[in-house]
Amino acid sequence: MAGRRRAMRSSVVGLCLLLVSLVGCGGQPRADSARAEVQRLLDERATAVLDHDESAYRATGTRAGFANLKSVPLAAWSYRVTGVHRSGGTASADAELSYRVRGYDKAPVTAARVLGLALDAEGQWRVTSDRPAKKAGQQLWDQGTVSVVRGAHSLVLGAGQSGERLRSFAELADRAVPAVSSAWGTDWSGHIVVLVPKSLEGMAALLASSASSYRGIAAVTTGETGGPAKAPADRIIVNPEAYSMLGPLGRQVVLTHESTHVATRAHTNAATPLWLSEGYADWIGYRGTGRTAAQAAPELARAVADGQVPAALPTDKDFGFSGDATGLAQAYEGGWLACRMIADRWGEVRLGEFYRAVGTHKQRAGAVEGALKDVLGTTPEKFTEQWRDYLRAQFG
Repeated sequence: MAGRRRAMRSSVVGLCLLLVSLVGCGGQPRADSARAEVQRLLDERATAVLDHDESAYRATGTRAGFANLKSVPLAAWSYRVTGVHRSGGTASADAELSYRVRGYDKAPVTAARVLGLALDAEGQWRVTSDRPAKKAGQQLWDQGTVSVVRGAHSLVLGAGQSGERLRSFAELADRAVPAVSSAWGTDWSGHIVVLVPKSLEGMAALLASSASSYRGIAAVTTGETGGPAKAPADRIIVNPEAYSMLGPLGRQVVLTHESTHVATRAHTNAATPLWLSEGYADWIGYRGTGRTAAQAAPELARAVADGQVPAALPTDKDFGFSGDATGLAQAYEGGWLACRMIADRWGEVRLGEFYRAVGTHKQRAGAVEGALKDVLGTTPEKFTEQWRDYLRAQFG
């Protein structure tokens, strides 16, 4: 009898160990099951987005967001669930949204999202909300219905903007792209995506930043510098409030400047100082406009006229948006005039070669020095002194 009890006890223990191995500590299979169920749900939701199937989308939960996306030309849309946090009949899922805009993105754009979930009457998970993760930027469709205007070299997406306003950006962009290619060359995609939110606050939300950081900034370009050729197209994000304050020439210069950043991104990395990347973008922006140095660089002109010639080229810190507005303007103007000087003295082709040569380095140390020697045949000290003399000559 005792032997039978020991055998039964061993069987029970073995069964318990088997169950433990199956369920894991804390009921892990239940969590894994929920995660798998949520992944299947989001796969269905993604398919509905790509198929423009509102009924199928609604079957996965809230229809919110579907109409906002309707006009966006998507080539891909998917979610990858990275975590599920359940509390009874509700849960939240951390997910990575991955999407591509047809004809513009060579690789997916990714965004961290948090999706609210709830069990329906049949015990199936349904989406109740879809929002950016903490510290992640919004997508344009988070701000309302997206309108789309196509240009010859551009795709303009807007929220809360009229079709006429968006067409004006497409016209600017379509002039900017050929202007960039004529100076830089054609070794880039040759098209741009422009996002036009309703307000400054909308711009800041897309950038996951505060509005104060971009007040007075007409536009910025997103995208990782030094990215591979297959990287997704950068987004030029417009501040509609600051943009409306510009005249026709200013608007064109800004879009051409930002388009230059898109074109040069594969050759721009940690080795590239901001005076070069921003100065080169301004140089292309002003190229062919007939603007004089004094007209395009008024702050630096005043400083030089007062005998305050900068001792050195602008540092990266000088380009901080949160700093002194006059100092920021002088930094941009100084970088532009450095690039203008190279184009004047060594030629436009050599300027492009210099930019690319700096970008062949992986680190800042030695990058500019090497390019100055190899491409321009000079040293940092001589170049800086030539630049200071150039400023005096332009504003004297």
